[in-house]
Amino acid sequence: MTVQFKSSLDGPNLRGMPIVGEPTAGLRLGTNRIGSQWVAGSSGKYLRIDSPATGEELGYLALSTRADVGRAVEAADAARPLIAKMGVFQRAALCMKIADEIDRRTDELARLLCLEQGKPFHSEAKAEIGSASLGFRNAAEQMKWLETAAFPVADANKRAFSFLQPKGVLAIITPWNFPLGLPCLYYLGPAIATGNTVVWIPAPTTSLVAVALMECMIDAGLPDGIINLVLGDGAEVGDEAVIHPGTHAIGFTGSSLTGGVIARRGAGKPLLLEMGGNGPTIVLPDADVDVAAALVGAGCFANAGQICTATERVFVHKSIHDRFVEGLIKAAEKVRLGDPFDPATTMGPVNNASALDKMQEHMNDAFSRKADVVKGGKIAAGMPTNLYFEPTVVTGLTRDSLLNKEESFGPVAPVLTFETDEEALELAASSPYGLNAAVFTNSIKRAFFYTENLRCGIVNVNEKSCYWEPHIPAGGAAGTNSGLGRTGGRHTLMEMCDLKTMTIDITR
Repeated sequence: MTVQFKSSLDGPNLRGMPIVGEPTAGLRLGTNRIGSQWVAGSSGKYLRIDSPATGEELGYLALSTRADVGRAVEAADAARPLIAKMGVFQRAALCMKIADEIDRRTDELARLLCLEQGKPFHSEAKAEIGSASLGFRNAAEQMKWLETAAFPVADANKRAFSFLQPKGVLAIITPWNFPLGLPCLYYLGPAIATGNTVVWIPAPTTSLVAVALMECMIDAGLPDGIINLVLGDGAEVGDEAVIHPGTHAIGFTGSSLTGGVIARRGAGKPLLLEMGGNGPTIVLPDADVDVAAALVGAGCFANAGQICTATERVFVHKSIHDRFVEGLIKAAEKVRLGDPFDPATTMGPVNNASALDKMQEHMNDAFSRKADVVKGGKIAAGMPTNLYFEPTVVTGLTRDSLLNKEESFGPVAPVLTFETDEEALELAASSPYGLNAAVFTNSIKRAFFYTENLRCGIVNVNEKSCYWEPHIPAGGAAGTNSGLGRTGGRHTLMEMCDLKTMTIDITR
């Protein structure tokens, strides 16, 4: 199914989500935080949020308009002198207080995240809350040690220095797959630490948990206007944040299609774009096949496959194909699909109907090409909603199949074979993405050969493709559909700053 979006900015849209004139009393109501006020969006309409895990009504979002974004930009701009008066150590202390508040509310936040996003409470939702607080802690610590420089100069009467200044008002648009961890790690913690202010547009399907995070920041003492939250359809409010003359830089994590539109709409502004991936995993004949199969399964099925660095394509040497597929099937069989609050559950539903439709389109394409679905391949029966999809293993694919060329973003493991290193690299390059890859081999020589020749920003050797630590740089390779700039630790902080140079004559 082709999804049609309503305006110039593609992105998480409202298809299939009921819009009403009045919210039901007694349920959560998410509103904007602009400056010092919680205010409803000016559209007069509300979006009903249903849990992908249970189907129950969770609450409502007061939908915003472009005018609401304009007011948020004004509030963020007005707060710039306030954060400018805060020194690095004062901003770091604020980040630490926010992290403490997030930790204090771990169970509350994880429960809402589980209901609204669908990920298992015990194995994934609570871990994401830990990532959220870590985002603020890391930014606080690393900003203290972010060094600038003094430069040698030809004229002995002069001195030259560089120092960092915040870019200003950041337009930040964040996704639904990690609606707390990614905003905190990539954007909100670093923005506060570097002295920027923010207009934050979260994905609509996970905006209630964004409101809860905003409450944590306020309770921790965040001054008014530094972070401004605007809820609504990315096609309207996200687009306005991108094009508004009062925003000075743009941060976005999400699909490559949306990122491309943002790059065009925000032309001239600094961009930090962490976009889609279609990460290949290459299993060489000298690899430990059983270990590789288990880790590939983990890379395919974590968060129901809804990770930009998930294992999207698996290229296995022909000589070990059958044994590897047996191991991958065993990995799929160990996945426990079910109630996200059950401690035994390891995989919940996909988050929304658009994600499910795309995955099914890719599966239908595989069926039409006579591929073999050796495990799963359909919506799971007997679940509270139709968003639960069986962990799936597909073999017999060709390189022109959608499962190979595009990002599926679901719990599907497509397996193709190769016989030579050249063929494996050609298969890896047959998709336009370049975010990440993984290689399984017992040869250090081949590990470096593949790492140096795969066109992507991240290569994990003998580890699942989605392994990452927050201080390590991550991002797409140039010329691919996987983004611009680098996130991770000091690299994110540098992306949010301008480097200013001062030369002074010390004799005058």
